[in-house]
Amino acid sequence: MPDSRQLTRRAMAFVLAGGRGSRLHELTDRRVKPAVYFGGKTRIIDFALSNAMNSGIRKIAVATQYKAHSLIRHLQRGWNFFRAERNEFLDILPASQRMSEDHWYRGTADAVAQNIDIVDSYDVDYVVILAGDHIYKMDYSQMLREHVENAADVTIGCLTVPRAQASAFGVMAVDQGGRITSFQEKPADPPPMPGNPEMSLASMGIYVFNWAFLRDLLIRDADDSQSSHDFGNDLIPQIVRHGKAMAHRFDTSCVRAPGAPTYWKDVGTVDAFWQANIDLTDFTPELNLWDRDWPIWTYSESAPPAKFIHDEADRRGSAVSSMVSGGCIISGTEIRNSLLFTQVQTNSYAVLDHAVVLPYVTVHRRARLKRVVIDRGVTIPEGLIVGEDAQEDAKWFRVSEGGVTLITQNMLNRRAEGL
Repeated sequence: MPDSRQLTRRAMAFVLAGGRGSRLHELTDRRVKPAVYFGGKTRIIDFALSNAMNSGIRKIAVATQYKAHSLIRHLQRGWNFFRAERNEFLDILPASQRMSEDHWYRGTADAVAQNIDIVDSYDVDYVVILAGDHIYKMDYSQMLREHVENAADVTIGCLTVPRAQASAFGVMAVDQGGRITSFQEKPADPPPMPGNPEMSLASMGIYVFNWAFLRDLLIRDADDSQSSHDFGNDLIPQIVRHGKAMAHRFDTSCVRAPGAPTYWKDVGTVDAFWQANIDLTDFTPELNLWDRDWPIWTYSESAPPAKFIHDEADRRGSAVSSMVSGGCIISGTEIRNSLLFTQVQTNSYAVLDHAVVLPYVTVHRRARLKRVVIDRGVTIPEGLIVGEDAQEDAKWFRVSEGGVTLITQNMLNRRAEGL
C-alpha cells in the first residue's frame, strides 16, 4: 500500500469556483463567492487551495464562471509560485464553450466534463473534487488514502450535523462499515447515523475518484439529456445505487489543535459571513489562522504595519478584542470586537463595534457603526450612525434576518441622493 505522499503525487485537485453565492447579496455583485474576502487578508478560495497544497497535492485546476475577474486576478497574484519544471501547477479553467457553442458550464459535473482533455494531460490516477466556497482546514491525503484502501468508486467527505439541521445538505445513510446505502439532496426527513439517531452525515461537496472511473462516468452523463450534470443530483446517487460509495468523516482529517472542535463553515449568507469573521476575534477562536504547520496561503499585499494615533480622553486610537490588518490607520477611533482588512483608515471620534470592514474603506469622523459588514472601497460619511435603529437602517442598507447591516458604496450614494 503506497503512503499518503505517493498518493498525493498521483492526484490532482479540481476546484469548483463558478457559483455566484446569491445569498451574500451585494457582496457578490462584483465578485464570485470564492473570491469574497475573509479573515483579514485571505479570500474564501484560499482555504481549499491551501488544504490541497498542505496535503501534498501540487496539481490544481480551478473552474471559474460567474464574474470571475476578481478571482482570476487573485489566483494570478497569490498562487503563481507553482513550478512546472517540478511537475506542479495551478490552471485556471474559465467556462469557454469548449465542447459546444450552445452552453457554458451546466453543472458541477459538466465543469469537469468540459475539461476532460486537460485533466488527461495531467496524467493522474486520482481526482479530488472540491468546492471553492467553504472555510475549513482538512488533510485531503487521509481521505485519499482511505479511498484507495477501500477500493471505492467514490469517497465523499462528510460532516456530522444535528439531524434537525441536515435538511440543508445532501445527506447519506451508511452501514456500519461506512458504505453509503442512500444519498438524498436536502431531504425532509434526514436519515440518522448508525448508533446515533440525533445526528446525520452531510456531504461537504468533497469527492475523491479514480480518474479513469470518473472519466467514463462524465462522458456517459454528458450524453444524457435528462441529467442536470451535477455531482450531488446525478452522479453520486447513480454510484450509490450501482457502485461502491464510501463516506469519509471530516473529524478524522480536520486539521485542528488537540482537543479543539472540528471547524467547517459555509459563509453563504450575510449573517454567517459576519459571524465567522467576528468569531476570529474571540480569545481562542475555533479556526486557528496562526497555525504555522498548516498555513492558509494567499496573496499578501505589501503594506506597512497598522498604526494607532491620538491619545486623548475622547479621541484615542484603540482596538480591543479585534483584528487589524496591515496598512490600517486608526486615528482617534474606538474599535471593539471588529475585524479590519488591509488599508482601512478611520478618523477621530468614530466608533466601530462588531464591524467587519473589507479593504480600502475610509470611515470619517463621528461615524458610529455596530454589527455591520462594509464592502471594499466604501467611504463612510461623517456622522453616519448604523446599527442603532434597524428601521432607519433598512431604508438605505440591507439589514439581514440576524440584524447585521450590509453597507456598499451604491447604497450610500442612493442615501446621499435621497432615492
